[in-house]
Amino acid sequence: MSQYAHPEVLVDTPWLLAHLNDPQVRVVAVDMSPDPYQKAHIPGAIFWNIFTDLLKPNLSVNLDPIAMAKLLSRSGISPETTVVAYGGYPGTGAWIFWLLKLFGHDNVSVLNGGYQKWVAEGRPLTAELASFAPTQYQANSPDMTLRARQTEVQAALGQPNCVVLDVRTPEEYQGDVFMMKPPAGDERGGHIPGAIHLEHTLTLNDDGTFKSADELHALFNRQGVTADKVVFPYCAIGGRSACTWFVLTYLLGYPDVRNYDGSWNEWSRLPHAPIDR
Repeated sequence: MSQYAHPEVLVDTPWLLAHLNDPQVRVVAVDMSPDPYQKAHIPGAIFWNIFTDLLKPNLSVNLDPIAMAKLLSRSGISPETTVVAYGGYPGTGAWIFWLLKLFGHDNVSVLNGGYQKWVAEGRPLTAELASFAPTQYQANSPDMTLRARQTEVQAALGQPNCVVLDVRTPEEYQGDVFMMKPPAGDERGGHIPGAIHLEHTLTLNDDGTFKSADELHALFNRQGVTADKVVFPYCAIGGRSACTWFVLTYLLGYPDVRNYDGSWNEWSRLPHAPIDR
């Protein structure tokens, strides 16, 4: 991992196994339903529900620092705690990395390979629910330099020094598949005009670990996503694009990447926002 710009933000499965009982490490399981967690999870992991803990009812990211402070407090997390997150889809840990950095929590790492690799290696699992003494966490206001607003993305269209990067599936990009099935309300299908398409899972190996720095540089350079440009990744609700933000910013060292967390959930519902199919 030393070839990455910031290899220290990744931990591997042996490291986590050795730190399962470390009081300064908190493992967080993140998913859309508690069912997978209740069946089997990494020992000592607590559960965060994507819909009720991290998103608002309209599926936008909850940017309220009070809500984040309550979540971290009830999870027994202090500013000194190292958070290691994993979840039910590839890149979940990197999304939580972005989210906690957004609120000023510096001690967060990504489990390289996530739950997929942990299980494949036959490492311990449990159904026992974890709980910890609550803390009194004070979250910062969101760091707006880590995210992009819809108006910024729209202003970047056609600018040679900017890249709008769609990291959804090809079917979503083409407008054949919607985030909500069937489309909910006024959601439209397609992609942001001029957006480069590069599915976020292409940054991962088959075992869920991140590809090497050389492979990642080649992957993005082939698409014209280079470090001299401002990059605005987006997906459906900002999770997969946060994973791409993590790869570009922390693994490759790109200086100016801003996650458009409003993503297609916001863009597709704005009547004035242009769309291509």
